[in-house]
Amino acid sequence: MAGMSQPDRIHLRDHVVEAEIGAFQSERGRTQRLRFSLVVDLRDPVDARDDHVDRILSYDVLVQAVDAALADQRFNLVETLAERIAAQVLADPRAARITVTVEKLDRGPGALGITISRDAARMTVTSQHLPVRIVVGRPAALPSGAVVVMPDAPAMPLPQGGDARRIALLGFDQAAWILAETLGIEVAETRTELDSAIRAETPVVWAPARLAVEAPGIRPAGPALAFWLAARLSADRVDFATASPLPAPPEGIAVGQVSGAE
Repeated sequence: MAGMSQPDRIHLRDHVVEAEIGAFQSERGRTQRLRFSLVVDLRDPVDARDDHVDRILSYDVLVQAVDAALADQRFNLVETLAERIAAQVLADPRAARITVTVEKLDRGPGALGITISRDAARMTVTSQHLPVRIVVGRPAALPSGAVVVMPDAPAMPLPQGGDARRIALLGFDQAAWILAETLGIEVAETRTELDSAIRAETPVVWAPARLAVEAPGIRPAGPALAFWLAARLSADRVDFATASPLPAPPEGIAVGQVSGAE
């Protein structure tokens, strides 16, 4: 319509994956190349003054929607696969509309496929809850599945003077980097990085300062930060790698213990 500005968009183009798909018998028991292109209209325009990754829809959401759909089941039709990918992306509230193209590259002289467009306002979408466990301290072994590890205390000694709460959170960040090197895993500082690791079921160590500094009511203590993060991630369990008495959790969150480091 004349006078209406185009929405801001992000895209994934020419993403090629090998997968088993197809309704014909000749397509069963073998993989073929699929090419994916996704274009997502953002619900809110990008603010050039804001360089914070959590304010935008991550490109990882697009890649992982493709991976999750392919891992979920074997599809006979590229049309069904495209629909599943669209629903997965539109479950993110920052996405307003998506165009998905899925092409088979090995079934003809050219690319054979489908392009669909779906609007979040006209499509029933459900957010998939991914189980995630938070572990406080240094576990002897990492549990399976999506795990977010965090230090149980800030690195010491802490500098004196200034904003004691902010300094304590930065001490937790320092401890997180040390813990990550010990465990041989990556550090996540932003919600985008946490969400990406949870979807991929890749364990990470959380450095809390960047997120927790925006919540001034949260005390810079291991249990308080763990329970706050559990609520943000809809985690239902927090484990402590310690022999100390377990803290009382908020309602709806279970606590437990894992084997700590020697």
